[in-house]
Amino acid sequence: MNYFLTEEQEMIKDLAAKIAREKVEPIAAEYDENEIFPNDIVEILAKSDLFRVFIPEEYEGMGGGVLEMCLVVEELSKACGGIALSYAGSALGTIPIMLFGSEEHKKKYLPKLAAGEILAAFALTEPDAGSDAAAIKTRATLENDHYVLNGTKQWITNGGEASIYTVIVLTDPNRGVRGTSAILVEKGTQGFDFGKKENKMGIRASATTELIFQDAKVPKENLLGREGAGFLIAMKTFDQSRPGVASQAVGIAQGALDKAVAYAHERHQFGKPISSFQGIQFMLADMATQVEAARALTYQAARIIDSGAKNIAKISCMAKVFASDVAMKVTTDAVQVFGGYGYMKEYPVEKMMRDAKITQIYEGTNQIQREVIALQLIREELRKKG
Repeated sequence: MNYFLTEEQEMIKDLAAKIAREKVEPIAAEYDENEIFPNDIVEILAKSDLFRVFIPEEYEGMGGGVLEMCLVVEELSKACGGIALSYAGSALGTIPIMLFGSEEHKKKYLPKLAAGEILAAFALTEPDAGSDAAAIKTRATLENDHYVLNGTKQWITNGGEASIYTVIVLTDPNRGVRGTSAILVEKGTQGFDFGKKENKMGIRASATTELIFQDAKVPKENLLGREGAGFLIAMKTFDQSRPGVASQAVGIAQGALDKAVAYAHERHQFGKPISSFQGIQFMLADMATQVEAARALTYQAARIIDSGAKNIAKISCMAKVFASDVAMKVTTDAVQVFGGYGYMKEYPVEKMMRDAKITQIYEGTNQIQREVIALQLIREELRKKG
């Protein structure tokens, strides 16, 4: 389908596709099996200026937005969802700086992030605070000119690899969600360390680790926005980043569909290619339709966000929930098309199925997405009634 991309957007998409095809796909299985973080691919993406595409020009970016970021994530994810996450996870960590950082924060970090010299990460989840983000316990106590952080964050994408972390902390435990704040913490800060690297089902080329804070001293100037705005910052960040998860899901699904179509032409049973069987044709047709619908919704969500619209939570959640459900369905069907071979690690679709699952879970489970969508619908109805 023609999505009416600009010439620059087409160039971004083509460049990311070339890197995915020539650099990512040949190493995807090895990096997945051995849990290798793709520093070499990060370097290639940096030299190709792809980290610049969603960062404002005044901070050495290219002035694009969420759609440009999604185009890169989608193309990389066709080859490997885990490797793509090194890029997407850094975008997630960059968004709160762009949205809520002071001018000093932006000048200090955004040019380096745009150049791919450093990666960013976002830290909200804790052992007892997943979907219930308001249940965080990591504390930040202001002492003179520093915040002192204590606590643990869990399942942090780019953990240990990123140089700058947006950490959601509790600054006033008596105020609930209004007592949370967002603080920038640099790697190498005394008292800030990394726990175990998780052994995951999928996206194994992505680093997922614990963050451990033990009397970590952070300058008070590293506060994003104001005290008490942490939960708001987290939600506003996710509103802009969820299309990135959706684009990862679309890419994984498209990659699986491409493999399934090619295999259906090559695999012969009963003396003819399985692509000639109506049962397989209907599966492929449904897979292709679902992927295209997910892509259309994802691009539209990104465009609405980039337009500056204020009420973006519903469309952002819709894109994420629909695309991730499609990714899980399409990759499962791709394994079915491959039959017994699809279950074997020698073929790429089993990995794609494993990678797809996380898109239904992180940045808010799909059950939470549906709750947000429903609440928005109810509020809209109440507003109509005055």
